[in-house]
Amino acid sequence: MSAKPKLYYFAGRGKMESIRWLLAAAGVEFEEEFLETRDQYEKLLQGGSLLFQQVPMVEIDGMRMVQTRAILSYIAAKYNLYGKDLKERALIDMYVGGTEDLMGFILMFPFLSAEDKEKQCATIVQKATSRYFPVYEKVLKDHGQDFLVGNNFSWADVHLLEAILMVEEKKSDVLSGFPQLQAFKARISSIPTIKKFLEPGSQRKPVPDDKYVETVRRVLHMYYDVKAN
Repeated sequence: MSAKPKLYYFAGRGKMESIRWLLAAAGVEFEEEFLETRDQYEKLLQGGSLLFQQVPMVEIDGMRMVQTRAILSYIAAKYNLYGKDLKERALIDMYVGGTEDLMGFILMFPFLSAEDKEKQCATIVQKATSRYFPVYEKVLKDHGQDFLVGNNFSWADVHLLEAILMVEEKKSDVLSGFPQLQAFKARISSIPTIKKFLEPGSQRKPVPDDKYVETVRRVLHMYYDVKAN
């Protein structure tokens, strides 16, 4: 295995993007192998690398890890982005769980029909502004600190910034009523490792396009239509 973590996924965001974000935030260089054909996927399956027959898969520290949450938890713990004690870890898990729920509304967006995309876009903005962003706005206002947990940069901060930027792609002024989150976004975006990841030419992936959708459908034999939440 490579000395650097090696990521196996498509040349697009999907479930791997949060893993890219967290590695980048930790300042860890990583390699990627992009799945472009069904044969590549079958080879991983037949080789036993995909424990539950699905990607993402990450080679790290002599392991072939699957299950996105397990991979993220390992990276967060390894690079001191998971709090200083059990209580802080529980808070991080809770906040990450919220942003995961929000990003779940966006994950399958590229695979929707044009009609369903319009409906889902409205749902995403509604959920963000009424259910999720108010929580993080209140947390930041109540404790008056720079970060979500323990006044230290953590996985929760990385995940929230990723979610904010994803929702802003659907509605650019979505943070207009959330001054704490506006300041949080500026603060976290200026952290050197994050700033580097947000710059052109990084391994951050763009908004999924038709080519990405077609590749995923072909490799995974996804011939059905995805429905909006």
